[in-house]
This record gives sequence, structure tokens and C-alpha cells, in this order.
Amino acid sequence: MKTLTAVLFAGGESRRMGTDKATLTLDGEPLWSRQIRILRELHPGKVMVSARNKPGWCPDEMDVALDEPPSRGPLSGLVAALEKIQTTHLLALAIDLPRMTSEHLRKLWALAEPGIGIVPQNDGLMEPLCAIYPAEAMNTAREALSWEDVSLRSLVRTLAAQKRIRFYSVPEFESLLYQNINTPEEWKHA
Repeated sequence: MKTLTAVLFAGGESRRMGTDKATLTLDGEPLWSRQIRILRELHPGKVMVSARNKPGWCPDEMDVALDEPPSRGPLSGLVAALEKIQTTHLLALAIDLPRMTSEHLRKLWALAEPGIGIVPQNDGLMEPLCAIYPAEAMNTAREALSWEDVSLRSLVRTLAAQKRIRFYSVPEFESLLYQNINTPEEWKHA
């Protein structure tokens, strides 16, 4: 039996964008609202937000997984979220993937197995912020906070070696779903 918690990663500083990505609007809807709606369409047991501090746009009733200082980037957010879950899996979604769909996330969720998560590989690159992690990843993720390389990719490689993660090769027709936005120019083309 698999159960799911979903977390929206919104802890970045948006330096290159020059404004909080979460508040950008797409088809009249703020990006944070769109991403939460997409996560809710999966009917997870819970949806939460991962951030360094509770964002001003975050609904009052939304649970927030705050990074433990000092923040070690997305890895800190993943650890904070894994510590809060009471389900078998955690689906992580970045705020800056405006083309992602609930249908695609449902496909990834169907590929997950008890004790095993799914990390997409798009054109050979891992997508650890649109991935599903098993609850069993918690101890390794917490340990990774002390590693020299605190990237999520480093964690994913370790979890794959432990047989806790499998990879999903993103076919070309789905690759646009993983186009993230970091600059105003990229946003214009989203």
C-alpha cells in the first residue's frame, strides 16, 4: 500500500528573476496557487510548502516545512518535509515548473513502489525537484546535510545505489514539462 504527501518547494531566493517566482501569474493565476492546485489533484494525504520562512502568499491553513538553520538549500527543505510525513512517499515539486501537469505527476506516482521512489531524468539530467521520495530516504537525507556536496543530485545518486530510487527517462514529448523558469526572459517564453 502506497500513500502520498506532496510538498511545493518555494524556498529559493529568485535572485535571477528579481521577484518571488511564486507570485508570478500564469493565465491569471499565481504560480504558487497553480502548483498547489496541481498537487491537490493527486489527492495526497497532505500538501505542504517547503521554504526558509513562511511565505506571505502561503495560505494560513497550509502546513510549512521550514528549513533548519543554517539552510543547505533544497536538501534542507527535503529533510524538513520528510520529517513531517506520515505517508510512505513524498512528492516534491518545484515552484518554477509552470508546465508541469497533474497527469504527469500521477504517472510518476504510479511508477513508485513501496520503499522506492522515482526521479525523472530529462535529457540525462536528474530532476530531483519533481520527484517522489520514499519515507525510507529520511536517514540518508539527514546524513547528507553533513556531506561536502549537499546537492539533491548527490543525495539521489546515493539513494539509487541503496535501491531506494529508480529513474524515469523522460521522453522528448514530455521534456517541456521540466522547463524551469529562472529569469524574466525565460518567464516570457513560459
